[in-house]
Amino acid sequence: MVDEDSLRDQLVDLARQHKSLDEQINQMATSQAVDFLTIAKLKKEKLRLKDMISRIESMLIPDILA
Repeated sequence: MVDEDSLRDQLVDLARQHKSLDEQINQMATSQAVDFLTIAKLKKEKLRLKDMISRIESMLIPDILA
């Protein structure tokens, strides 16, 4: 069984990283020299983090149908 406290800690860390990437993307998008390749890579990483967050959240939700 997975430690729920560990999952919650990991969830908080991933959410913080996701928010940081979002801020980086917004800052880069408004700068004068826009690096579209870097922005695309950051967005891809942001989506990967969002997927991980969703997986952990689903692990924390009790299986009602079981």
